[in-house]
Amino acid sequence: MAPATRPLLRASLLLLLLLLAARHQVTGAPVANELRCQCLQTVAGVHLKNIQSLKVTPPGPHCTQTEVIATLKDGREVCLNPEAPMVQKIVQKMLKTGIRK
Repeated sequence: MAPATRPLLRASLLLLLLLLAARHQVTGAPVANELRCQCLQTVAGVHLKNIQSLKVTPPGPHCTQTEVIATLKDGREVCLNPEAPMVQKIVQKMLKTGIRK
């Protein structure tokens, strides 16, 4: 191989590696999930006895609204409306009892 073609080959290989790495990051699901709101629909409340844990996510760069996600004892996750009075009571009660994720 001629000495003049080696830098071109190296540059081509580097470009190929960068493109493959960028493609992997674009198609990776974990990055996309972290950069948007998790709660697309909310419910006004669930019965407190059905809640196993509660996660409150404040507004941030990923989402402009507060998100309240309840994990139920049957394993399902439910998004609760943080504006609903029932949900606010549930959050306060869970904070007092210490059952919080």
